Amino acid sequence: MKGVLVLLLWVSVVDLSTQYRYDNVTVDYVPWQLTEFKIEHPRPIGVLTTTSGAPVDIRQTNALNTEPFSNMYHLDDTTHTDVERIPERVVHAKGSGVYGYFEVTHDVSRYTSADVFNGIGKKTPFFGRFSTAIQNKGGNELAREIKGLAVKLYTKEGNLDFLTIHVPVYFYKDPIDFGPTVRSFRRNPKTNIYDSTMVWDFVTQKPVFLHLLMWQNSDYGIPYGYRRMDLFPVHAYEITNKHGESHFVRFNFRTEQGLANLTTAQAQAIASQDPNFFTRDMYNAIANKNYPSWRLDMDVITVEQAAHLDYNPFDVTRLWKKGTYHTVTIGRMVVNKNTDNQFRDMELSAFNPANLVPGIPGPPDNLFRARRFSYRDAHRHRLGPNHDNIEINVPIYRKTYTRDSNPPVRSNMRDAPNYYPNTFNGQEPIIDMSYPNIKINVFDRNSVDLEPIAEFYNHILENDAHRQRLADTTATTLVNVDRRIVKSALKLLSLVDQDLGHRTAVSYRAAQEIANAASKLDTKTRYEPLSRCINLFTQGRLNTPSMKKNW
Repeated sequence: MKGVLVLLLWVSVVDLSTQYRYDNVTVDYVPWQLTEFKIEHPRPIGVLTTTSGAPVDIRQTNALNTEPFSNMYHLDDTTHTDVERIPERVVHAKGSGVYGYFEVTHDVSRYTSADVFNGIGKKTPFFGRFSTAIQNKGGNELAREIKGLAVKLYTKEGNLDFLTIHVPVYFYKDPIDFGPTVRSFRRNPKTNIYDSTMVWDFVTQKPVFLHLLMWQNSDYGIPYGYRRMDLFPVHAYEITNKHGESHFVRFNFRTEQGLANLTTAQAQAIASQDPNFFTRDMYNAIANKNYPSWRLDMDVITVEQAAHLDYNPFDVTRLWKKGTYHTVTIGRMVVNKNTDNQFRDMELSAFNPANLVPGIPGPPDNLFRARRFSYRDAHRHRLGPNHDNIEINVPIYRKTYTRDSNPPVRSNMRDAPNYYPNTFNGQEPIIDMSYPNIKINVFDRNSVDLEPIAEFYNHILENDAHRQRLADTTATTLVNVDRRIVKSALKLLSLVDQDLGHRTAVSYRAAQEIANAASKLDTKTRYEPLSRCINLFTQGRLNTPSMKKNW
């Protein structure tokens, strides 16, 4: 009988492998998760209890014809269901958690004394959270928007967090723009629909946002899953060596699966059948032991070079100019384990770019300084003042004078002194020889420099076909936008490059004519061309292009 059971399970796996096909993935493990659990636990895992630990009689699992308020199992389940959701993140609400390790492959001790980056072969465990920036928790992962990965490295010197996005430029550089940015890219408060008029109205008033919007509307806008995208931690970081000497670096996580992106049609086709494709693809890759990996490089500028550049290297809305830096490889980040409880790990995780370690004092720009406060404030609202006591956030070593307040408090530092300084042998600070021996002040201009956007359009986009697709995609976002805002947007695009403005204007007029004609049709007829496109995709007649790094 046991042999028959094994045979049946093998047949099930073979059947699954024929139903689902992904590049380098043989089995879709997602729908098989519960079956896998049953295989691992051939008998019930224990006796059902109430939350206080009392065994539950089988008659208590039915509340019909009983006194419902004397049934503790019923009260436990119902009252907990009422409150089991916590506030979703304001941004990056939809995500998926993974585990892995970072391995040092090159000697970078001349640049940083950070223990995590020193010692070839050293491995440091991490927890990561892949996510989409704008979507709500139940949203579509294939929408054209920013994707990200937040990484928490559990180092011997404390937690080191990197919050990355999949394009190498950021939305804004003025910290006061955070709130308006989030609101303009989210749902209209009256219609509850994502509103392009809000977006373009804001962008035309704040042209600094246009650079990221161009990346988002280009072929780089929709990655072919989380595994095939590069990742950038936004800021230029100051790092110091054991002598306190500083360098400025931009960290870059380069995918070792090959950079690849989706066209709008491909993304719509996949989303029509699997809006959770990014999460499914990552989960299955790990379950099939096809572990995704990224190479960690850092672009380096010396303090002396930074003082003589003709651009601001700390401006997060632009790229560093070629020829002004050199690139050094640090190591590899490998994802090799799925979390077994997404809420416990992914939802309760709290990432903060201010979580740094000796040897990495961090970015000196004002945006980063503001983010130090903002993330902590968000975690206090969502998880409470002791969010760093939650298991997924606890560092390897910690002794602090911070204690009490709402649970979890863990050991709460037991009976140790609760104030500093003291003469009763409480924990004491170190002397960090790598602490920077200079103080960096960064001053920004309010004027908007369109040169980086023109550089993107003329040199990073590799050919006219790509430039046309950027114009076409941008034009579709302008359809149904207030005509006054459209006029301002086209003017702004023309200031970047006359060719960009002209291409977008032509595409806009064509897209507007199509939209006007479509508005006269019923919904089913209107989306028939998209339906045919999806059919072509499912038949394998739409190919996914590979991408090359051009920056």
